[in-house]
Amino acid sequence: MSSELTRIALIQMRCGPEPEKNFARAVEFIRAAAKQGAHIVCLPELFRSEYFCQTEDHENFALAERVPGKSTAAFGDVARETGTVIIASLFEKRSAG
Repeated sequence: MSSELTRIALIQMRCGPEPEKNFARAVEFIRAAAKQGAHIVCLPELFRSEYFCQTEDHENFALAERVPGKSTAAFGDVARETGTVIIASLFEKRSAG
């Protein structure tokens, strides 16, 4: 068994209404955590938007995205670049039916 420690970074960030800005900030935090030695980086729940799960509002369905999709592909790139494992929750668009 290896004696090397696994470093886990837990990211706290204030998320606003603009998903692309939130995503870019999350990537900055991931890179910073990797530079500080993190092997695993955990992002806040539904980090791409303001947290909306306290109420049921069908307008929030517009925030859903495909998995795999743009975000998962970008996270794959960042994970390879930084050598980290990224744990992130996404609001997944469901199939019709």
